[in-house]
Amino acid sequence: MNDFYKLKATTLQGNEFTFESLQGKTVIIVNTASKCGFTTQYEGLEKLYQKYKNKGLIILGFPCNQFLNQEPGNATSITEGCLLNYGVTFPIFNKIEVNGPNCHPVFKFLKHQLSGFLGSHIKWNFTKFVINKEGIPVKRFAPITKPERMENFIASIL
Repeated sequence: MNDFYKLKATTLQGNEFTFESLQGKTVIIVNTASKCGFTTQYEGLEKLYQKYKNKGLIILGFPCNQFLNQEPGNATSITEGCLLNYGVTFPIFNKIEVNGPNCHPVFKFLKHQLSGFLGSHIKWNFTKFVINKEGIPVKRFAPITKPERMENFIASIL
């Protein structure tokens, strides 16, 4: 089994989510923050999700407070912010770290597979990783890349 499918994470509701359930799906994984200049990207991500979820797309959001404390909230406030402000229906996970010694295993894996401008380091909130149907990370999008600009690539690998 592909290493990607061996990963797991905990949802905001406290449930364990095993990535084995993602086999055969195209996945976007993004580190998020509710008080970031890019937070409006939740809207674009949700639009992509709604448009392509029936074709096998899933988006996984991972709140992170490592960049200027832009995700200070707890699970309840993160859930409310995502749902009330942006109508997010894709899975959101517990707040994690994406850099440093406490980096979550999902982001350790992704950074190892797809280095960015600063090497394997995550530069900022809303770094987006795309994993194909075989569980292989195939593209990394910078925080400044709006979800709408990812659509052609996503559609081409579904």
